[in-house]
Amino acid sequence: MSIRVNRPGLLTTIQDLGRYGLQQYGVIVSGAMDPLALRISNLLVGNEQHEAALEITLSGPALLFERDTLIAITGADLSAVIDGQRVPLWRPIFVKQGSLLEFGSPIRGSRAYMSVAGGFDVPLVMQSRSTYLRAGVGGFKGRPLQTGDVLHLRSASRFATRQLKRMSEKDSERPFVATTWFAGLDLATYADDPTIRVISGGQNDWFDDESREAFVSEPFRVTKQSDRMGYRLAGPTLRFIQPRELVSEAVTVGTIQVPPEGQPIILMADRPTTGGYAKIAQVATVDIPVLAQLKPGAQIRFLTISVEGAQELYRSRESIIQRLGCGIAQMNIEKQ
Repeated sequence: MSIRVNRPGLLTTIQDLGRYGLQQYGVIVSGAMDPLALRISNLLVGNEQHEAALEITLSGPALLFERDTLIAITGADLSAVIDGQRVPLWRPIFVKQGSLLEFGSPIRGSRAYMSVAGGFDVPLVMQSRSTYLRAGVGGFKGRPLQTGDVLHLRSASRFATRQLKRMSEKDSERPFVATTWFAGLDLATYADDPTIRVISGGQNDWFDDESREAFVSEPFRVTKQSDRMGYRLAGPTLRFIQPRELVSEAVTVGTIQVPPEGQPIILMADRPTTGGYAKIAQVATVDIPVLAQLKPGAQIRFLTISVEGAQELYRSRESIIQRLGCGIAQMNIEKQ
């Protein structure tokens, strides 16, 4: 008894924080496009932050709960309803057995994350449960969810078991019970036309002055040729001072490469392990979730900051997440 897929949605996969430690062998990291939303979703249901969850893209699935389950939905607002009743986000939700969770049209953002207490019972592949679609590995049989799939769950933590028991005892005729408190929404500064903070890339000085100025002063648009591997942008053409070739070298999430035609590509979760295009910039880690939530057609601008500035932003956000986790755990203890 677990969760049955009545409708799979556009692209629904199981993702965790990725398959690290194997890039020297050419193994793709993959993982959640919006790691912030996944981490907070897991905290809300008593999981470790790296636990696998459903990544739901734009048009979501219909999921039938075959047992009482504690879940949390974070990230994009995809008009989630349970038995027709609107579901609040960024908080623990007790879903009653027999209830149907459905996702509708996107209101804000493009990727939602649904964690379940205990996590999904799928195999570890190279120490990760993330789905890498091009290789057909990880997640649920290495592919997106399909109609009729049954997702089994692993054992919930003591935290989740206590929370589930408390919420199930509430007198409610609704198909679900949600907490009045929520967490993490203030960290998710999603926007349709964001300014993305970057640091200068290794080959930034290969570009002429006009191109470097245009990169930080003119808008770019996310094209339809964008996916989990990378976002192709359309905007001012970025030109080299003189033709040059680059030996392939390591890349990471947020690396901004510029092919010979001069239109940038931002590498995302399913990025390759190395790349041979010149790197004009690198997205600050704290802004990766903002990128992950953009739809095709969204407009973005870039703002250059220092490495030290990016590090300070990262430390500040990690401190907030740590305090958030401690606060959620303490709240559960106090309500025993």
